[in-house]
Amino acid sequence: MALRTLLTFCIILTCSMAQFNTQYDVLIIGGGPSGLSAASGLARVLRKIALFDSGEYRNKPTRHMHDVIGSDHVDPAEFRAAARAQISFYNVTTFIDTKVVSINATGTANRTTSFTATLANGTTYTGRKVILGSGVKDALPDQVPGLREAFGKGLYWCPWCDGFEHRDQPVGVIGNFSDSYDSVRELYPTLNRQIRVLSNGTANDTAQLERIDKKDSNWRAVFEAYNVTINDRTIQNITRVQDGGEVQEEVIRKELDIFRVYMDDGTFEECGAIMANYGTYQASTLPAQMGLRILGGKIDTTAPGLRTSMKGVWGVGDANSDNSTNVPHAMASGKRAAVYCHVEMAREELALITSNSTKRRAVPEELVVDREMGTVIGDIYDALRMK
Repeated sequence: MALRTLLTFCIILTCSMAQFNTQYDVLIIGGGPSGLSAASGLARVLRKIALFDSGEYRNKPTRHMHDVIGSDHVDPAEFRAAARAQISFYNVTTFIDTKVVSINATGTANRTTSFTATLANGTTYTGRKVILGSGVKDALPDQVPGLREAFGKGLYWCPWCDGFEHRDQPVGVIGNFSDSYDSVRELYPTLNRQIRVLSNGTANDTAQLERIDKKDSNWRAVFEAYNVTINDRTIQNITRVQDGGEVQEEVIRKELDIFRVYMDDGTFEECGAIMANYGTYQASTLPAQMGLRILGGKIDTTAPGLRTSMKGVWGVGDANSDNSTNVPHAMASGKRAAVYCHVEMAREELALITSNSTKRRAVPEELVVDREMGTVIGDIYDALRMK
């Protein structure tokens, strides 16, 4: 009897799973830390995954990634390769190295969801759930020649990511003047004591002054106490004089970049590092194409478990609205979404099994035949056992 019950349950489970009618359990968009972390979490519970990787990463220009336990001072490409190798061990993830151009909800039957992801060449992939780890891009101005070329290599936005390697060096702070105060507080006194704000003509802007006053009306006194200088001339270009990737004090891990920031009057400020304060924007058009709610330029994931405004879709990493942009955060959010996603699918599967096992009309005809065959085989087994 127990054997027949088990066989029946397995058949019901198989038929129930077939009702989802998708190629994959989850479609993950993004091959950076958040997407890889989500894939790892789902692979550990043997969910079938398709991970799409456009090859565009916010930290791609950087020499090394930092503040990642177990992977400190590792090339980001090496980190991603190692993560893929570890995820591949579970043999449930397909890596597709191309960009997804659209995702459409294709069904909500039986209170479940399904989605179709389409590539530029028209190829489609279907999945029950979607996790968006599509990232953001830095809004670097093209009006400053040399800035984009230097970004990630001595010119950075996060002191936790690159500040230690450029400690005890003169540092320039560029971007909107109102954001310079935050940088000064983050850098002084532990990382840098020679700080120069290169405000590019924004230091006397009324809106900028109002913003910095709201942060701290005593900012002028702070700048004076910290010996912070302000150069408000218009920046003409940023020129790299020395490459810290080649000139280093390796034993103490110090990268010796040298930049000259030239002004419109021909003068320049020489810095060992530059901290940039610019905004970000969504790296992918998918959130807009899917009609997801946006909060402060990020995918709104204020719903429990990092869910978005669309049922069956999660947002992770820099792209989501929990206002933290770093690798540890990206990995944590990917793991969190993976858990919620798996549990949601498990509940849907349980609901289908329960429904199919209690409603005879929902049981396929071939299952009835299998049940009768099981009864006959069971009777024969009992008869033989009694001899």
